[in-house]
Amino acid sequence: MRKSADFFMFQVMLILCVTWGLQQIAIKLVVGDIATIVQASLRSGIAAFLVAIVLVIKGGWQPSWQGTSKAGMVVGLLFASEFLFIALGLQYTSASHMAVFLYTAPIFSALGLNFFVASERLKPLQWLGITVCFIGVLVAFGGSISFSEMNTTILLGDLFGLLAGIAWGATTVVVRSTKLSEAPASLTLFYQLFIAFISLLLIALVTGQFATFNLTPMSVSSLLFQGVIVSFVSYLVWFWLLRQYLANNLAVFSFMTPMFGVTFGVLILGEKLTINFIIGAILILLGILLVSGEAALTRFIKGLN
Repeated sequence: MRKSADFFMFQVMLILCVTWGLQQIAIKLVVGDIATIVQASLRSGIAAFLVAIVLVIKGGWQPSWQGTSKAGMVVGLLFASEFLFIALGLQYTSASHMAVFLYTAPIFSALGLNFFVASERLKPLQWLGITVCFIGVLVAFGGSISFSEMNTTILLGDLFGLLAGIAWGATTVVVRSTKLSEAPASLTLFYQLFIAFISLLLIALVTGQFATFNLTPMSVSSLLFQGVIVSFVSYLVWFWLLRQYLANNLAVFSFMTPMFGVTFGVLILGEKLTINFIIGAILILLGILLVSGEAALTRFIKGLN
């Protein structure tokens, strides 16, 4: 039986959200030395190696491997798609925009779980949140439109960010609705990382992404941060949380990530934000809050009455 949110979960999610908020910044900082798709592949490879060590030590390969391979392949391909879209999107849009559009994932996971997991059917307030979120997406896309012309480059990058959010949301649905929900978190993570490493490496090789590959102190530090801290430690913790707590309860706290991502993008990368994008981002976060925090909000409203 998965638990509702508690203070321990809040503390862990706060640390995770700060870490994830720095993820796009780390990619953008070294894009001149290592192509984004190459970064996505190598970070996955580093983390996959570390997770494999954990599995060997804990003996997590058997019997958990049995009966999960098909679902594992699906989540691996979805994970690879997510980071392919992130890598492509960051070539065209800002880290701030990517942080917001990527973290529409809880909306898409909530929609999927509504149909596949009986315990997570959407309530009326959550449907309202989904509506608000999608209005926010439309408004935020308007942030790519200047008074004189549409900046199709930024718009394309934002679209890739939204596709990454859809892929991430679909990953959560597959994990929760298949035997992976009871498998060790390390095995689920290994499926994702290993398949992402192989598939993204092939894409990088075929498309000539290794033409620029400079190992500088900054680029090595970025890869280690992405591979060890983000892809290994934080994702392992995330999947452990998914097994302990209700997915929608977790998602209510993940809305802090885009706030950190936007803040870091402005402070570290000096990115500029349009009014349209800011309003859209607020609506997206409000929608996520309504979807993910429905139970807490309902209790609060009843308490007022």
